[in-house]
Amino acid sequence: MMNTMTLENPIVAIAVPLEAEHVESIRAAHPAVTVLYEPELLPPERFPADHTGDPSFTRTPEQEERYWSMLNSADILYGLPNENPAGLARIARENPKLQWVHAMAAGAGGAVKASGLDTATLERVKVTTSAGVHALPLAEFAIMGILNGFKRTAELAADQADKVWPELRTPTRLVNGSTLVVTGLGEIGMETARLARALGMKVSGTKRTIEPLEGIEQVTDTAGLPALLAGADAVVNTLPGTSYTEKMLNAEMFEAMKPGTVFVNVGRGTVVDEDALLKALDNGQVSYACLDVFAVEPLPADSPLWEHPRVMVSPHTSALSAAENRLIAERFTSNLGLFLTGGQLPHLVDPVHFY
Repeated sequence: MMNTMTLENPIVAIAVPLEAEHVESIRAAHPAVTVLYEPELLPPERFPADHTGDPSFTRTPEQEERYWSMLNSADILYGLPNENPAGLARIARENPKLQWVHAMAAGAGGAVKASGLDTATLERVKVTTSAGVHALPLAEFAIMGILNGFKRTAELAADQADKVWPELRTPTRLVNGSTLVVTGLGEIGMETARLARALGMKVSGTKRTIEPLEGIEQVTDTAGLPALLAGADAVVNTLPGTSYTEKMLNAEMFEAMKPGTVFVNVGRGTVVDEDALLKALDNGQVSYACLDVFAVEPLPADSPLWEHPRVMVSPHTSALSAAENRLIAERFTSNLGLFLTGGQLPHLVDPVHFY
């Protein structure tokens, strides 16, 4: 969607924790833009790219007034206010000049939906995500999961913990020459495919629009997925959580896999029927699962996934890296240039489907 509005003296407000060096890089790239940044109004980061900041942080009444006054003076926001849906709802309601909010998350559609903003408001206030910024760390995590499954690291860790040196040496599987299926050949999926091909894997996958993709053996839609799964040695899900993808990877899909398939999920937990996954793990259709996301987060303490011997549980942290704030600031800076020249903003949240 083209930006049809022109701003003579645009104002950007930094609504979430961000290092001063990255704020200065935004200013340096766009000297005509006023960038409002008051770090004392923002919760300190507990780790790199901690966009919500320290939960113990509180503003004084005077600081709270200054924070919202700053945001209400802006045309553009870097981050959701207080990094939550309620903050987005409030600023959209209070600031009639607001045109664009850049969200820190790649999958910010859920937060936008939870804000309760109507379609008309979301047509006025564009929300972009940081999709693509997390592609490389997610892809590296996915490759780690594949290698874990092929090289039996869960069994090795269990033997080490028990100080067992098995009499029978069990061979591992070669990644080279194996087949990977990626559900969701977007930026994350294509980056995963690139790394997988570097290891000698053949890659196929799904996309909403079936079209040839460089380096991908076969592209299909969801209807053609079972046929792809039948030949897969590993499956990586990168799909977002939407009404269309909910429990898409269900019992039928796991049954379509050949025995011993390695499964990795770096998309959203709601895409997977976790009961069906557990059954597939127990009957051997899935030999190993590396999971960074879950249907309910935090993963409930009574979930069988915690203690399953062939499951790695990661607390939705695979996208995090020390470089994340820099990468998001660079993405925002590039998008700001597009916005100021009337260009098309990438990764806009769909105000209807929230994707």
